[in-house]
Amino acid sequence: MRTFTPKLLRVAASAALVAGLTAAAVTPASASASASASASASAEPVQQAGPRGHQSGVVDHRVPSRGCRRPSTVESGVSEQHTIVSGGVTRSYVLHLPASYRPGRKTPLVMAFHGRKGSSEQIEGFSGISALDAIAVYPLGLIGEGGHTAWQGAPYASGADDVLFVSDLLNELQGTLCVDPARVFVTGKSNGAGFAGVLACRLSRRIAAAAPVSGAFYQAGEQNCAPRRAVPILDFHGTADSIVDYLGEPEDGLPPVFDWTAAWAERDGCDGTPQTIVAKDDITAFQWTGCRARSTVIHYRIEGGGHTWPGELADSGPGHVTQTISATAVMWDFFKAHPLR
Repeated sequence: MRTFTPKLLRVAASAALVAGLTAAAVTPASASASASASASASAEPVQQAGPRGHQSGVVDHRVPSRGCRRPSTVESGVSEQHTIVSGGVTRSYVLHLPASYRPGRKTPLVMAFHGRKGSSEQIEGFSGISALDAIAVYPLGLIGEGGHTAWQGAPYASGADDVLFVSDLLNELQGTLCVDPARVFVTGKSNGAGFAGVLACRLSRRIAAAAPVSGAFYQAGEQNCAPRRAVPILDFHGTADSIVDYLGEPEDGLPPVFDWTAAWAERDGCDGTPQTIVAKDDITAFQWTGCRARSTVIHYRIEGGGHTWPGELADSGPGHVTQTISATAVMWDFFKAHPLR
């Protein structure tokens, strides 16, 4: 049996934010959404007595949303903190229903994972995903090496089964909300982006597409990656990223970012040579075509870009931030074009 405890955090993104995301470039907000001490503290694992909260295992197939048959107890247009129990541990996440949410209308879901040392509130603040016409979910990682939040697949992670947590969380959300099971998407930044890649490997029949940003793609996290379907991938990475080198860090098990994307193109059965689809200012985008099951793999290379979220609305990391594109706006268009088939 899971717990599901809502707590009001703050009001939704403003109409100005929604308008900003529809533009090709987004004006950055002056405020920084840094991780709070209270958010980090809440990431500590809370053990439960007995078998309470344990699940039977990871669910990697499309699941009907029973929540379409019942009114929601969650307020639309605001961000709330919730918890569930997964693997005997109480896990936290922030949930934002769009103002347009209706219990009888199947709604896309976008799950965004913060980076190492980050928080749910932080990635919500700089990404602006809550302004989309989608259910936005921001899970919180557990405390790993060095006392910092982190996700499965990285050498500094907590050791928890975060893939199970995501599976359990989707079960919970689909049981209480009208989630469109064909439009469940994942994104993330840095370590969270790397975890989005792990989820593409492990939950390929449940997650429609993935869009990592400034990803730390540890090879150990994707060992034996064998997705059961061709997963559409949209990747963003800066060439001057000082945290995750664009050219790779072999000593740390991080491949060159372009090679990581090309490996996904191979898994998806795409043609071997990508086409340049965007060449503007500091942005070059490459697309692999001819993929199985109408999948697509795209890589956005940001010349001189740092360890940042393109089009950030608040401080997202060190280095140059491009405003030529909004990663959130680009991935939303990508997601809409790639439902689960």
